[in-house]
Amino acid sequence: MGALHAGHLALVAHARERNASVAASVFVNPLQFGESEDFSRYPRDFEADRAVLEHASVDLLFAPSARAMYPPAFSSAIDPGEVSEHFEGAVRPGHFRGVATIVVKLLHLIAPDVLYVGQKDAQQSAVLRRVIEDLDVPARVEIVETVREADGLALSSRNAYLSAKERQAAPTLYRSLVVLRAALERGAPKGDAVAQARAALSPSASAEYYDVVDEGTFSPLPELRAPAFIIAAARFGTTRLIDNLWMRA
Repeated sequence: MGALHAGHLALVAHARERNASVAASVFVNPLQFGESEDFSRYPRDFEADRAVLEHASVDLLFAPSARAMYPPAFSSAIDPGEVSEHFEGAVRPGHFRGVATIVVKLLHLIAPDVLYVGQKDAQQSAVLRRVIEDLDVPARVEIVETVREADGLALSSRNAYLSAKERQAAPTLYRSLVVLRAALERGAPKGDAVAQARAALSPSASAEYYDVVDEGTFSPLPELRAPAFIIAAARFGTTRLIDNLWMRA
């Protein structure tokens, strides 16, 4: 959705190493924003994004207008089902319907062999894999590992909203996930492990959820069992951040 950073460029680099050609889209998708969310103030700098992608040797930049993607009579949408209903789906109703709809449209228009998505949006990756498999879209989904700052904070366009004090506290989200993983690996009951994780989060932050979920279905697991994601969401001031650890089989 633009406001490109090193995390996005890691997707490009991953694709560039493995394919003869690489396409990227820049499109701030109105369908995936709720009524109270930040569509109007979402960071946009198209010329900077274009220059960055050109420097990264992207062959095709697809940057349509909202009217082109959603003409006045547009009324269709894709419902991803159960994989989209919990966690981010519960907090942001309709979000994954918007994501699934725009990505299927983009895949139909560009017809790539592989779709590269970032690990940071773990539930989104699960949603897209489900939709692509269910609808027989001829593309394979590949997840690229999260890119982090030196202090562990996952790169995100929304990090720009953090104040200096909030930015200092934000890496505790990642650290709390590490605590949660360590506790689960020691055999601690999930409830106890989550309590330890919450205690490791900055007191200035407000935790929304911690859990360990199946990689494919995003259903909660009673214990750590790969392949899985250990997930968390928290607010730092008015900025809501998500993060995860990927436990591969």
